[in-house]
Amino acid sequence: MLISQAWAQEATEAAVTSGSITDFYTSNILLFVIIFGLFYLLMVMPQQKRFKKHRDMLSQLKKGDKVIFAGGLVGTIAAMKDGEDQMTVELSKDVKITALRSTIQSKVEKEEKEKK
Repeated sequence: MLISQAWAQEATEAAVTSGSITDFYTSNILLFVIIFGLFYLLMVMPQQKRFKKHRDMLSQLKKGDKVIFAGGLVGTIAAMKDGEDQMTVELSKDVKITALRSTIQSKVEKEEKEKK
């Protein structure tokens, strides 16, 4: 109990002798602003770019595109209407399913189609 009071007194005296208390709080606030800025640059911005790229890919889908679903299914878009979230996807011959646009993870590019 006495030691914690002594430390608190020492810290208060050090803050007063080294500069004003406003300088102390200003430096702490500046530190939080810098940490928040780094967090935004390293975490939030890349995620927003990735979401925007995925949203653009989903909006550019058309009939005949080969897509990969989040569950690992691979199929070709057989029918879809603009503005609707549902589409018909052909997984193999005579196997068609109705799927939501939001479940599509990626679009298979032409180069990958030609390899197979």
